[in-house]
Amino acid sequence: MYYREKLSGLRLRKCYEIASGRIRQYLEAEIQFVLSNVKDAGIVLELGCGYGRVLKAIASHASIVIGNDVSNDSLKFAKSYMKPFRNYMLVQTDAAELSFRSNLFDAVLCIQNGLSAFEADSNRVIRESIRVTKNNGTILFSSYSPKIWGERLKWFRKQSETGLLGEIDDRRTHNGTLACYDGFAATTFSGSDFVKLFAEAGQDAQIIEIDNSSLFCRVTKK
Repeated sequence: MYYREKLSGLRLRKCYEIASGRIRQYLEAEIQFVLSNVKDAGIVLELGCGYGRVLKAIASHASIVIGNDVSNDSLKFAKSYMKPFRNYMLVQTDAAELSFRSNLFDAVLCIQNGLSAFEADSNRVIRESIRVTKNNGTILFSSYSPKIWGERLKWFRKQSETGLLGEIDDRRTHNGTLACYDGFAATTFSGSDFVKLFAEAGQDAQIIEIDNSSLFCRVTKK
């Protein structure tokens, strides 16, 4: 798995450190939208928390934040990154097979195109996110808006040039899909993709575009 073995911990953080101003704006807009939806929440779970970038931003706005990731390297770095806080927990587990009991979380997050990064069945990840969320709790997933494709591609080219990713395969890189010769691949979920995934799991999804860069899927569990 790419994010478990090749792009984790310090290397993952470096990806964000070299981001352009426009990409940083997009990342901050995502966090602000998340905060507007989970502020003063009880227990919040982030799927694919990486080194804790988002988890740290929301920790002071929730009672307890829990980060889930498959990469032990990223979770070790997250423990250091989250050091100022005491209201967090880090758990190494597959997002498609969560080890939490049902109806536990007030909010579940999977943002910055996280669903694409998981090497797992998307339907299973969606169903697990629903299972562990309380009734009337909030579920947030996000992917890239097509409007930021150009900046997204520039960012990934920079990651490739810096040695964080492999050489980009231009033949397979188009229409929201990024691919490298070393096996890395990142797709994009559309609003209709999210609506279909949640509808198949018996939930209604609302699609919201923010900052001309991020496509959010928001669900209130029923």
